[in-house]
Amino acid sequence: MSDVQVSNKAKWWKSADVKKTAIYWVILTPIIGYVATEVQLRSIGAPASEVMASVKSLMGIFTWAASPVAGLVAALALTSLMGKRHYGDNPPPDADHEIRNSPRAAATWVVVSTLLCLFALITGLIVLQKDSESILDAKAININVTGQQWVWNFDYPESNGVRSEVLYLPVDRPVVFHITSKDVKHSFWVVQMGIKMDANPGYVTETAVTPNKIGVFDVRCAELCGLLHAYMQNKVHVVSQADYDAWLSNRAALEGAA
Repeated sequence: MSDVQVSNKAKWWKSADVKKTAIYWVILTPIIGYVATEVQLRSIGAPASEVMASVKSLMGIFTWAASPVAGLVAALALTSLMGKRHYGDNPPPDADHEIRNSPRAAATWVVVSTLLCLFALITGLIVLQKDSESILDAKAININVTGQQWVWNFDYPESNGVRSEVLYLPVDRPVVFHITSKDVKHSFWVVQMGIKMDANPGYVTETAVTPNKIGVFDVRCAELCGLLHAYMQNKVHVVSQADYDAWLSNRAALEGAA
């Protein structure tokens, strides 16, 4: 290898294509980060719990953290599409400038990718640990959730065995769900509250949430469970504590009369 080739390989970052890619990268990264974050978070809608607010915040953080990678890929694609074409059987004259031949560039890519993965892992674990604190709250309501093809049933063991097909919860009070299945695997998903947990036959799994918004929200199955999986959805009514107590009393009276 001649001294000229060695010099060219050592200065790949000075090539026109690399400079053009770097400019595209700087421009595209904030555009991708902003657009992707806005589209995702606006499509999710308003959260109905702190858990969902944490999920939205985490999605925004992860999207911005991933935007430099997406920006670099887009910049490389744009440079390739808009660059000059080379025809013939021999490599182009500037083939020695390929970035893949640079140990420094490869090492930088590995280190940055590793740091991004560690950041995502640690941040996610911190958020998950915080979201699970309600399971240990002594004031939490316990509700048993049973899935079967293709309905949900909710039992309130602390309220004289009340059962319903529509979930009722009091606002601003933690709830622990004990989830299982009678037949196949389901997934209990309260959409606007940001909780989703598998319902496994023969096992009980737990998840917790504290609703912080009065309203009617969606309960769905997030695991393909058979022919009518798409119709395995219901509603959760989040009401005041007084309305919740009144509903439990009325429900208990109706079931007692039956």
